[in-house]
Amino acid sequence: MTSPPIGVERRMGQRFTFNLPVALRDVASAGEGFGFTQDLSSRGAFLFTGMSLCQGAEIELTLKMPSEITLGESMNVRCRGRVLRVVEPPESADKNAERRIGVAVCIQGYEYLAEAEDKSAAFRRISALHGDNEMDHPETSLPLSSRALTN
Repeated sequence: MTSPPIGVERRMGQRFTFNLPVALRDVASAGEGFGFTQDLSSRGAFLFTGMSLCQGAEIELTLKMPSEITLGESMNVRCRGRVLRVVEPPESADKNAERRIGVAVCIQGYEYLAEAEDKSAAFRRISALHGDNEMDHPETSLPLSSRALTN
């Protein structure tokens, strides 16, 4: 009786099943597209996209990396990597169906991106909703030194 061959895990990091949106950019052609991950680790990803990519292509992935991978907070990252494998979908009888290819990517490096600042704090409140108060007349609520700078 023979035993089945033992599969050797070649991945460097633990793979997590995450369906996350991802923006893609082909470094050589500057072509851009979108997709979503099937699984993800700190060293690689498998994703689906409608963007045409080929094995060996250098790409950038931009996504929100989950806390399970960063071992801290979830954060926006831009990853640089190389396409290891492209999996073409089977031919569909429905010619109108969106065609998505599977792409295995080896992540070679990444950078954390700054969170977008909340610009809404700079907008004044709508006076009709809040009545007559100091927010309706910002020039009177500023300290004297600030009023002098705005005139």
